[in-house]
Formats: sequence, C-alpha cells, structure tokens
Amino acid sequence: MKRHIISILIENEAGALSRVAGLFSARGYNIESLTVSATEDASLSRMTIVTSGSEEVIEQIKKQLNKLIDVIKLMELTDGQYIERELALIKLKAEGAEDREELKRLSDVFRGHIVDVDSHTYVVELTGDGKKIDAFVTAVENRCVIEVVRSGVSGIARGDRYLDVAAS
Repeated sequence: MKRHIISILIENEAGALSRVAGLFSARGYNIESLTVSATEDASLSRMTIVTSGSEEVIEQIKKQLNKLIDVIKLMELTDGQYIERELALIKLKAEGAEDREELKRLSDVFRGHIVDVDSHTYVVELTGDGKKIDAFVTAVENRCVIEVVRSGVSGIARGDRYLDVAAS
C-alpha cells in the first residue's frame, strides 16, 4: 500500500467537499489527510488528499473523482517530483530551566519556533514534511508532549508540472 497525494482543483461551492469525502466514504477508502483552501481564482478551491492504496485502487479513486461535477482537474503529485509541507503546533511540558533549555535547543535543531510560553508549557510551531514532524515529536519524547495539532499536507508539483485549468 503506497502513499499517494492527489491535488484537485474543485469549484468553490457549498457541498463540494462533502461530495468528495462522500466518494471516499462510500467506497471504503481512507483519507489520511485533507487540506482545502481557496486559490488565486475565487471560484476555485485546491484540495490536497493523502491516501494509501494499490495502483489499481488509486486509479479507481481518480476516475471516480473525475466524474464528480465539482472537480475541474486533478493531478497525482506522487507521480513526479513534488514539494510537501505540513504545519504542526506542538504543546510541550516545559518545567525547570534544564528542560526548557533542552526544548529550545531541539526546536532550533528542527528549525521550529516557540510561539507561546507560560510557566509550565511551550508551544512550538514546526513546518516540514510529515517525517520531520514525527521525528521532532519522537525527539522531545512523548512524556513532554501534551497536544499535537497538524494542518494536513499541502503539496505542489516541482518544475514544469502544475495544476491549472488551462494546463493539459
């Protein structure tokens, strides 16, 4: 079961997200991550879906998505080179000068930013691929982690590949 990232240009209308999610649900496919946002064209949204499956299953998902009236165009990012990022906010126990210094050092190593501090906690903002975020959570040891909030994957193709209404 290979991980796949599918990027979709979809009409920015009520119910469009529900129809895409319903397609996955009705066929028993899992959505591991889902990110949706408006594009430079206010009438369109860009949806990024992370899912896993065999090549046959993913091909079936893409065919079914293309049948939805709201879907303008789609591209499987994992078919070529792409850039993937995710944002995480991680709340950590930070008690005592030694713990606080170590958490600051680890945040710096992972190019994270401490965005909130109080007498007992730090909140670290971290951007990168999922493996980087997982590595940070492991590095701070689960005993320090109070809460993790992740945005889901955003992705874009590298080079000459791009998702555009006019692109072929």
